[in-house]
Amino acid sequence: MKIERLLGLLLVAALCGCDKGDEPAQGFAGLGEDAAAFTQVVPGRVFSFPADHGVHDGFRIEWWYLTADLKASDGQRFGVQWTLFRSALRAEPDQPGWQAPNVWLGHAAATSANSHHAVERYARGGVGQAGVTVQPFKAWIDDWSFTSQSASADPLAHMQLQASGPGFAYRLQLRSDKPLVLQGEGGYSRKSEQGQASYYYSQPFFQASGSLQIDGQTYEVSGPAWLDREWSSQPLAAGQSGWDWFSLHLDSGERLMLFRVRENHKPPYITGTWIEPNGHTQTLHKDDIQLTPLADSKVAGRTLPTRWRLRIPGHGLDINAEALNPKAWMNLRIPYWEGPVQLSGSHTGSGYLEMTGY
Repeated sequence: MKIERLLGLLLVAALCGCDKGDEPAQGFAGLGEDAAAFTQVVPGRVFSFPADHGVHDGFRIEWWYLTADLKASDGQRFGVQWTLFRSALRAEPDQPGWQAPNVWLGHAAATSANSHHAVERYARGGVGQAGVTVQPFKAWIDDWSFTSQSASADPLAHMQLQASGPGFAYRLQLRSDKPLVLQGEGGYSRKSEQGQASYYYSQPFFQASGSLQIDGQTYEVSGPAWLDREWSSQPLAAGQSGWDWFSLHLDSGERLMLFRVRENHKPPYITGTWIEPNGHTQTLHKDDIQLTPLADSKVAGRTLPTRWRLRIPGHGLDINAEALNPKAWMNLRIPYWEGPVQLSGSHTGSGYLEMTGY
């Protein structure tokens, strides 16, 4: 059984990650590999909650992904990230025991202006080390957890988030009384002109508060937080090398999600969602968005854009997004950049930026 578990972990690492010196076999991190044996993403899905907060058997990959932009009483700014990934080795329902088809991967990070800490954990499904339950809702890997504290019909109304690693630990309460947001076309989120897509919804209206320990100091912190939920079987095309993804909290109350997926020898695929304070949305297309890198930083032997200009002329938005800490490199088995950004210009606010494939 130990050998089987090790083989499973090695396989998911090969499918989901690669070092900078290795060229992905099919798109970034293997996400463009053919997945014909798995359930495909098609338009017109009717989402059902709370069921869709849980595992989607038959799909190859999904994740529960949280970021929070936090501020201490002394004005210091921080960011935290918590992500749980499920990767299916076979397109079949989950089951107890070592024969379970799922491998789980957790990422957690904490960032200040001067430091960045990131750690990962792997677990095999079926033996209680990691998983997701719907009633009551809980997502966990070892002692990292994202757990409902709500007795209402909405399990996400009040959540507790916790994780720890070398140099950091956090425990946060997250609350929201606003609706979930379906990204893309009613939750069908295109990632290319060739038809690659995911099912994608968010809760961008969380307010977080709690305790953050980082670099030997403990802070009481608060600020906005964002949950993303996605699942798919082939979310990228083979020639797509990575993405730049923003989740932004504007001080005026709006929220903005946008991303560009970079393609080899082609212009990037760009889309986004403008989210009003009441949760109403407008899908943004390529012609609605002007996304321009302004300044690069050298991080871990890579050159990455850590200062950007974002323009949405239809909403009067013209802002700069600048990394709180340009060195926020996730030096994990799946390496990427991820950290908080500060906004200035026509609107102020904060958010998160993720950059992969550099």
